Amino acid sequence: MIASLAMYDWPQNAAENDRLWIRIRQALADEGIAAPEGLTRDGSLWDIWECPALVLAQTCGMPYRTRLHGRVQLVATPDYGLPDAPAGHYYSVLVTRADEPGGFADFVERRLAYNDPLSQSGWAAPQNRALLFGRGFTRTLRTGAHRDSARAVAERRADIAAIDAVTWRLIARHLPDLAAQLRLIDHSEPTPGLPLITSPGQDAATIARAVGAAIAALDSVDRTATGIRGLVAIPSEAYLAVPTPASPTEEVPAD
Repeated sequence: MIASLAMYDWPQNAAENDRLWIRIRQALADEGIAAPEGLTRDGSLWDIWECPALVLAQTCGMPYRTRLHGRVQLVATPDYGLPDAPAGHYYSVLVTRADEPGGFADFVERRLAYNDPLSQSGWAAPQNRALLFGRGFTRTLRTGAHRDSARAVAERRADIAAIDAVTWRLIARHLPDLAAQLRLIDHSEPTPGLPLITSPGQDAATIARAVGAAIAALDSVDRTATGIRGLVAIPSEAYLAVPTPASPTEEVPAD
């Protein structure tokens, strides 16, 4: 058995995520579903997501629609209570350096730092927004993580980055010196948030009920640390309807 909540699981909030998992595990046990004692925090995310023994994991919308759909079951979507977004939805904040002038359209020809080409928030969201202007990002820098994309912009190795709004909350809370070096210039259109998934052999509806009960039982400290406000049922069709842009074609070295 395996479980992971890796998408927003930072060292700074690991204890709170562990307590959330304890609540989920107990709620699953109450439903007669066995689950691992602890969360898996190492190894490949793809190995976790595609593991036949997966009980519960959080993935990103783009991996779900491009590779995981039909191979895993959708459980439900955590709601992080983001302003200007429907429940269970999220968006990317588009950031540049605090002293850099201009709006989003001024940066489409400049270097975009992105975490991964299969990231909805880091790659698909800014590229889809650029396409609204009839353009697209061609100068890119792959960083491997939203935090590193933010650092790349602050350090002038890139000019703009799209940061998952929930991750931006974590940056503002835990890395305030980094956040202070950046300026928000726009945000992308809301799309379905990061879904919880399970393996094909599990009872997804029962797991969703258990997770919902565990989230409802969170105390104020853990609710603030995790940011989770509730659980929402978003159909797979809503995830599949989000446009998938072409992958980055060129990595332009930083000057």
